[in-house]
Amino acid sequence: MSFTGNEEHSITLADASVLTERFRDNMPWDDTIAEFFGKAALLEILEQEDCVGIRFYYGFDDQMRPSLVAVGAKPNQDDLVNGFIAETGRRCPVYCSTPNDLNS
Repeated sequence: MSFTGNEEHSITLADASVLTERFRDNMPWDDTIAEFFGKAALLEILEQEDCVGIRFYYGFDDQMRPSLVAVGAKPNQDDLVNGFIAETGRRCPVYCSTPNDLNS
């Protein structure tokens, strides 16, 4: 199956809050619960030739904290590994939103 870039990904706030709460309830209190990536980095990925979306890989940094790696994806589902790859999102806690259903 090919990617089109128009795949459906919507979720209700209620369903999303269940997912994020389950994650928070199963992580040590000081671990990362979210990461922020700026628009420029995301656009740099999306504007690459043949890119129809972004794949996020889970990883651990050198202190064993969760870290997302973002890479463009082609219609044939291959990663654009020779293009721009983003990492080092701004972690929450530290760079967090005010309390809401997704983070508290």
